[in-house]
Amino acid sequence: MALTGSERLPELVGLALRSGNPKRAHLLVSSVLGKHVPQRPAVVHGAGLELGRRVRELLGPAAAARAVVLGYAETATGLGHSVADGLDAPCLHSTRRPVPGIPPLGGFEEEHSHATGHLLLPADPELLAGNGPLVLVDDELSTGRTVLNTIRELHRRHPRDHYVAVALVDLRSAEDRRRLAAAATELGARLDVVATASGGVDLPEDIVARAERLIAAVPPVALPPAVDPAPLVRVELDWPAGLPDGGRHGFTAQDRERLDAVLPSLAGQLAEALAGTGAGAGGAGGAAERVLVLGFEELMYAPLRLAEALAQRLGGDRVRYSTTTRSPVLAVDDPGYAIRTRLVFPAHDDPQDDGSRDRYVYNVAPGADGARRFDAVVLVVDDVADTPALHQGEYALLRQLRQVTDRVVLAVLPSHRPALPSPLYGPEFSSYRPEEVAWLLKDLSDVPLEAPTEEREEAVQQGGAHYAESLPVEYRPSPEYQELFHQALRGSARRMALAVGTVAETLLRERGPGLVLASLARAGTPVGILVRRWLAFAHGLSVPHYAVSIVRGRGIDQVALRYLAAHHRASDVVFVDGWTGKGAITRELTDALAGTGFDPDLAVLADPGRCVRTYGTRDDFLIPSACLNSTVSGLVSRTVLRAGLIGPGDFHGAKHYAELAGGDVSEAFLAAVAARFDEVRALAVEEADRLAAAPDRTPDWAGWAAVERISAEYGIDNINLVKPGVGETTRVLLRRVPWRVLARRGAGADLDHVRLLAAQRGVPVEEVDGLPYSCVGLIHPRYSRGATGESGRAVRGRES
Repeated sequence: MALTGSERLPELVGLALRSGNPKRAHLLVSSVLGKHVPQRPAVVHGAGLELGRRVRELLGPAAAARAVVLGYAETATGLGHSVADGLDAPCLHSTRRPVPGIPPLGGFEEEHSHATGHLLLPADPELLAGNGPLVLVDDELSTGRTVLNTIRELHRRHPRDHYVAVALVDLRSAEDRRRLAAAATELGARLDVVATASGGVDLPEDIVARAERLIAAVPPVALPPAVDPAPLVRVELDWPAGLPDGGRHGFTAQDRERLDAVLPSLAGQLAEALAGTGAGAGGAGGAAERVLVLGFEELMYAPLRLAEALAQRLGGDRVRYSTTTRSPVLAVDDPGYAIRTRLVFPAHDDPQDDGSRDRYVYNVAPGADGARRFDAVVLVVDDVADTPALHQGEYALLRQLRQVTDRVVLAVLPSHRPALPSPLYGPEFSSYRPEEVAWLLKDLSDVPLEAPTEEREEAVQQGGAHYAESLPVEYRPSPEYQELFHQALRGSARRMALAVGTVAETLLRERGPGLVLASLARAGTPVGILVRRWLAFAHGLSVPHYAVSIVRGRGIDQVALRYLAAHHRASDVVFVDGWTGKGAITRELTDALAGTGFDPDLAVLADPGRCVRTYGTRDDFLIPSACLNSTVSGLVSRTVLRAGLIGPGDFHGAKHYAELAGGDVSEAFLAAVAARFDEVRALAVEEADRLAAAPDRTPDWAGWAAVERISAEYGIDNINLVKPGVGETTRVLLRRVPWRVLARRGAGADLDHVRLLAAQRGVPVEEVDGLPYSCVGLIHPRYSRGATGESGRAVRGRES
């Protein structure tokens, strides 16, 4: 094996052989990365700072101010941070550690690695949603495939026009360079590459076989003679509350300023701990001349900055820095080989993947060269990794470190857990009892968000506003509308009770008694309460119930998902709504939950659109709550998502209309349906048994196809102007600018209220054949200026 290319290349990397990786036999061992080779911390940080400044010069001030840095786990997490320091940009690094409460924003594969899967877990999903340059940082570019996989995954979610790949060394072949450039052209994006050095590695064709033979021929390393273990001191660093220990969930410029401000005092604590073991300046055992600050796998940046500050505190050339790793590499104690010694120890952070549990630290044990011995080791881990496996057992890391140095200091940092807001409960928020539902919402009751319908629709169309950024004015329902509701409730309470029981019994069979209900606020929330009441009535269960927000075009509330995942198993959570129309929210939910561990199977009472597999019925009947707004939904508004009101750590918002309490029928609605539970209990069990025995409940999306056909037939350009189902049609007649109503021929008395409302609005009702719904409401394609498309923003239709 030989390096070719830039003169700086041999200064930056050496060569070693991997063990246990059939995909790639060789490893480039960086001398400035701070991973396998202990190095001066200023050199490690400086290598990244230099690259960051070069990227800033490439981008220019305006683009640099909008840039975000993404570093790769595990070897480039510290390098990515350092590049972000030089660029003065926020950063995130990928991770192989799932974190409860943080749904993955996405992931990608590193094809040549021993551990291929990467997760992206930003606390703020908007961190990677901007349109500024994305700077991707790795220690080396060997083929560019990892960068390409990342760009394709993120570009699919949030397209941007500029990417910058940054590495210490660029070893791509000419073909690799052409492939990456072609991919960027295909995506319509600019891609720049910034590297400290470039070149290549000449490898024999049979490198893998030769490496396997060589590794097999190397005799096992003899264990050093047992000695009395070195003293161990644990130091409780005054780490600032809320300051991330790294970029696993994002690291901002404000975080960087906070860290810079406290580093001198933290270094002072480490120096005092070393002095307490006789290793610091003036210690009883004399000052240590060689101190290693040892980080832990992905936790590279905080230990690096601590090492740099400690070096300044102690003075002289006394401090080196490196980290433990997952990568298995052959060690040969030869001065010409990059990896001279290694310690193998068991993983101590309870990894959740299927990979090896062996972990490694290189070039820390002195081997045959006593001059390489460290007088003291400062091990820095996070609290997730401070487990018995770190301390106990023959091969535990701390036990082995205490055999190869004179003093060990353990510093444990708090693993950053993004703070979560607290739920809201009635009666302070909503008229429901507190045990009925926990609202994962932010209270915006004191914020003026309402506007008359015409003004709101004008803003949506003319200003490009999103429908979820404002609220319609809510009034106390008129006596006529109240009577309409009560008529519908009297006519359908039993039918609703049967649908509730069927759904509840089905969920109990398929998900077990540990299920957690998450209703889609607000229309799904009364349904969630009813399912919860059924489970208590029929089975004596008290299941948790949350209300969460989902917004068309924006997805589900990610902070709410974090809360659910932090308090429950994601697989136990069942999302609940009232009914399906054409299935837009079903699709939105499926897309939003991809890769999160949550089950996207939505449970509804009525599925006339045939787009879910868990339902009470596929008949299209009126759920009476569709007739009213907040006064049948606990006096809670629609949900709100607007910049300036909802921050990255906030739930979506909503209002509590306590002033409408005089017209509140929320409890009356629930009580009327629950009163029929006993009457339909046996039938609900039969229906659930029938569904369980059904050979195939796969959605066929017949409703969506019907909506597309109707759109084409009536000359409507956007299917979101077509509102299928009796519930949606009722809402069109009550709240929108209706154009006409299509009624299934022979629908009969089920549509009496629709015909009455249509007559009051002067809207024609056409009887048609072949509808999968009892009726369909068409919003006027010319005059409904507030009609919104899939993105939630205004769309224009064509009048026929």
